[in-house]
Amino acid sequence: MEFTSVDGERHYAAVVRAADDLVVGLDFDGTLAPIVDDPESAHIHPDAPEVLVDLAEQVRAVAVVTGRPARQALALGGLEEVGNEVGEHGRELFVLGQYGNERWTSVERRVISPAPPRGLATLTSELPRLLRRADASEAWIEEKGLAVAVHTRRLEDPEAAYDRLLPLLTDAARAHDLDVEPGKQVIEVRAHGMHKGAAVRRLVEQLEARAVVFGGDDLGDVEAFKAVEELRGQGLPGLLVCSASAEDNPLADLADVVVEGPGGVLDLLRQLTRDIRAGRV
Repeated sequence: MEFTSVDGERHYAAVVRAADDLVVGLDFDGTLAPIVDDPESAHIHPDAPEVLVDLAEQVRAVAVVTGRPARQALALGGLEEVGNEVGEHGRELFVLGQYGNERWTSVERRVISPAPPRGLATLTSELPRLLRRADASEAWIEEKGLAVAVHTRRLEDPEAAYDRLLPLLTDAARAHDLDVEPGKQVIEVRAHGMHKGAAVRRLVEQLEARAVVFGGDDLGDVEAFKAVEELRGQGLPGLLVCSASAEDNPLADLADVVVEGPGGVLDLLRQLTRDIRAGRV
C-alpha cells in the first residue's frame, strides 16, 4: 500500500475512525477481477469473497459499482453467495451494474433496471459499418442492454484500432444523443447521466453514510473519484484507491493510495478491516 501524500494517510485514518458509517465502493474489472482478453471470463479474485465478507462486518455497507450488467457481475463474482454471508452478519451488499443504472442488493435479491435509452438500438445496428470504416471489423461488440461496448483488446494492434474507432463512435453517439466512455481498449456508448459518480452519491445519501471509500482502475471510475472528492469537500471522510497495472493508470494521480492490481486491493481491504477492528478493541 503506497500513499501518494501525507494527506492520503490522513484520509485513511479518518475513514477508519468513521467505520460505523462507512460505505466501501469497488469497481469490478481491474479492481476485484484481473483484466483479461475475454471479458466474459473475468472472474473475481479467488480471495475476494472472504475479504468482502470480513470487511462488510465492520462497515455500514459494501458496494460493487461496475459498468457490467448486474447479473453478469453477480455470476462472475459469485456475489449472490457473498451477499448471503454478508446478510448473516446483519449487513448489506450492493451490486450497482451499468454504472449504477441497475441495482441488486442482498436484501432485495432482484435486479432493478430501467428501459434502454432511445437511439441505442439504432447505433448498435450501425456498429458493423463503423468497425469496417476503422479497419477493426474483428473488434468484439458487447451488448449490455443499457449500453454497448466495443473491445479492441483481441485485435492485432489494439491501441491503433482503438484510436481509429474512438472519433467514429464519438460522432455516432452524439448523433443519437448518447455518451461515450473511453476505457482500457474498450469504448462504451450509453445514455446521458450513466456514471459511477451519480451512483456513489445516491448510495451515500440513501444510507446516510458519513464516510466513503472508492477503489477503481480506469477512466470509467473518474466520476466516482470526483464524487468522493466533492463529499470530502462537504466534510465527509473519504479515501480514493487506484488499482494500478502495467498499462496506463489514469487514476494514479487522483488517488490517495496506489496498490498493485486486485491482489493489492484485497491486501488494502484486509488492512482496513484489521485497523477498524483494532480501533474498536
